[in-house]
Amino acid sequence: MAVLLIAVIAFGGYWVWRLQSNISSSALGAGGVRTEGPVDDSKDRLQILVLGTDTRSGKNGQFGTTDQSSGYGQSDVMMLLDISADNNHVNVISFPRDLLVDVPACTDNKTGKQYPERQNAMINSAMAEAGIGCAVDTVNKLTGLEVDHFMMADFNAVTELSKAVGGVDVCVSTAVNDPDSGLHLPKGTSQVEGDQALAFLRTRHAFSDGGDLGRIKAQQSFLGSLVRKLKADGTLGNPQKMLGIADTVTKNLTVDNGLASVPALLTIAGRLKNIDPAKVNFITVPNVPAASDPNRLDLDQPAAGNFFAALTKSPDLSQPAPSAAASPAPSTETSKAGYDKALQPITVANGTGVTGRSQEIGALLSAGGFTKLARIQADSRPQTMVYYGAGFADVAADVAAMFGLPATSVQQVASVQGVQLYAGQDFAAGNKPTLPAPKPNDVVAQTAQDQTCQTTNPVG
Repeated sequence: MAVLLIAVIAFGGYWVWRLQSNISSSALGAGGVRTEGPVDDSKDRLQILVLGTDTRSGKNGQFGTTDQSSGYGQSDVMMLLDISADNNHVNVISFPRDLLVDVPACTDNKTGKQYPERQNAMINSAMAEAGIGCAVDTVNKLTGLEVDHFMMADFNAVTELSKAVGGVDVCVSTAVNDPDSGLHLPKGTSQVEGDQALAFLRTRHAFSDGGDLGRIKAQQSFLGSLVRKLKADGTLGNPQKMLGIADTVTKNLTVDNGLASVPALLTIAGRLKNIDPAKVNFITVPNVPAASDPNRLDLDQPAAGNFFAALTKSPDLSQPAPSAAASPAPSTETSKAGYDKALQPITVANGTGVTGRSQEIGALLSAGGFTKLARIQADSRPQTMVYYGAGFADVAADVAAMFGLPATSVQQVASVQGVQLYAGQDFAAGNKPTLPAPKPNDVVAQTAQDQTCQTTNPVG
């Protein structure tokens, strides 16, 4: 369960050099196209995907049978750690394991086997077939960001690490007796370690709504409590204790190839170790019950798209996104994809509610090099989308990028020929659709400084 990993790497990084032989590594992606160059881990903005695998292989066999997980296992925890270039803003974004997303085509880096894209699949299954890199590519596609690194740990990391730190304080509103996870706690604050720490992080029935969202809140609270303990108990100044913690983590850790070195890990540790817990924001991606299955979740649009757009612009969510009116005209720069823009069939569907608006939007596309245009009147809708047919994914991505649209606004539709820019009411004026940034209070559930008590369900 990698929810524990960030604090340990942050505050125990000075000792990782002694333990590098413990670490396993894997490729960052699974065939997904990257448009950004490499970052400088010491000073650039960083996104690190933190994963916890539910595999029962090897040391994890005690937590279940091998038929409970397939291939590489599924991601029991998925969090995106976003660190600003100046280290003043840190966002930890949780993706519910029940979230339905489109998983891109992925290639297993170990076997070379290719897996086709999957639509409406649970996000926790993204790495089950093609490995961790496929989970990274899925998050990139979902958010419009490009993950720079990943860190993944397993069940055993939780039980051993919680023992190494001497337990972690947690709080519940009423007594918990969950026979499924094995969590047993009295009302109020308790200290958990070993199997009880793992049960606290994994229970789906004891907290809040009895589902994954309640569990995410508990995970966020647990991580905040762990960070506070490491800072308050003098652990940072105790070399013997820090070596034990680092040894526990690295024995159960897999990182991308770019982090599988002493300097890389120390660089990340150096950036995290002095961060104020009050500036670590815990966020869950905006979601709603899925229309296809009430036991699953969909992104809550347009809130999710607005959130990802704001996050792409800046890790500081207190700052509003630039308005559409202030946005410059689309660039006429030659496409990096290598195709001829002038030959790509683009249809502008006017769903803005403004008569003649498709002419203005068409002029913006022409200025950007897309001159093979058609225009149709369409039903009014709130949000602008980009739809594309088979073979036009790269063109659709470039059209979306021209207008500042997030990856969640781009969808493949079998009936579309070429690319269709369906302009919504958010594109009634200006050079780009209006994507208002959410206020911090709209998305931030808690910070690492907050001491929270989990609302419980009567279980068992």
